Amino acid sequence: MIFEDDIATCLSVLKKGGIILYPTDTVWGIGCDATNEQAVQKIYALKKRQQDKSMIILLSRESDILQYSNQDYPKVYDYIKDVAKPVTVIYKEAKNLAKNLVNSDGSIAIRIVRDKFCKTLIDLFGKPIVSTSSNISGYPPPTYFRDIDIEIKNGVDYIVQYRQDDTTMARPSTVVTIDEDGKIVILRP
Repeated sequence: MIFEDDIATCLSVLKKGGIILYPTDTVWGIGCDATNEQAVQKIYALKKRQQDKSMIILLSRESDILQYSNQDYPKVYDYIKDVAKPVTVIYKEAKNLAKNLVNSDGSIAIRIVRDKFCKTLIDLFGKPIVSTSSNISGYPPPTYFRDIDIEIKNGVDYIVQYRQDDTTMARPSTVVTIDEDGKIVILRP
């Protein structure tokens, strides 16, 4: 019942422009509606993060990428399928997202989630959700929920109850981009 209640509350908060603290397929994330500029600004303020350091968005299906970027890298899907760790891909020509979320060069980082909670939330919300690690900028991302700073916990509109007791060590995703020759370049292993 916690799963369903968390999903329902998250949907309500996201639709109102609020921010959530939630489990992802990597580390615990701070999230909001990726199309809502005011909600994105709340995350920058909470993390004390410079706006020139863009954040990533989560999608539940590869087919949704072209709604948020004019580029598609079919080659990268084969790479992702062969890697056990979640992979975030930098796409050029971002569109239909909050302007303060898009990098100054017009790019956006996108990860297709495998996590059941995230997939369910994104599918029901019908839009991408921001995902940024649940730490103050400059500090390492927490490995477990219990390690999340109280300032972060007090600064969000809702904290998901589901998976707070996880003892699996969380790790950030691999980050890749595609160069001009169409080759995959690993930016963060």
